[in-house]
Amino acid sequence: MKSNDRNDKAKTGMMPEVANFGIMRPPFIYLGAIALGLLLHFVFPVRLVPRAVSVPIGATMVLVGIVLFLYAVRTFRIADTPVRGNRPTTAIVRTGPYRFSRNPIYLSFSLLQLGVASWVNSLWLLITLMPAVVLMSFVVIPREEHYLESCFPLDYSPYKTSVRRWL
Repeated sequence: MKSNDRNDKAKTGMMPEVANFGIMRPPFIYLGAIALGLLLHFVFPVRLVPRAVSVPIGATMVLVGIVLFLYAVRTFRIADTPVRGNRPTTAIVRTGPYRFSRNPIYLSFSLLQLGVASWVNSLWLLITLMPAVVLMSFVVIPREEHYLESCFPLDYSPYKTSVRRWL
């Protein structure tokens, strides 16, 4: 489907104009979860493991999360489609990390929070990650998938069946 056809359908109400609008944007969900986890950690600290273990594991997970995020963003840019969900998607990306996960950016956000939880050695950061992942899995991602199925009915369905949502 051409971009102009998609815009015409969005204007007539046949499909959403963008994948993700409003306040339930993934970066805000994860930032909120991290902020709440850090606040709880500083008020009522609950440690996970000994510091000698938490720092190297946490630093490694943070690094992996950052590298995955940069790789996913670069792959979107090469495909000339916007990264931000409040912009119209122009293509289904199947290369790079999108060969293994339909949502590598969200996976990178989760790895980042998991890494920070380990690095700071905070059970609270681990606990606040769970509602963020649930919200992403049951609200944000289904809304985005509906949008992509509407925009790219011939391309997205086969991609969705061949690549897992997270890993």
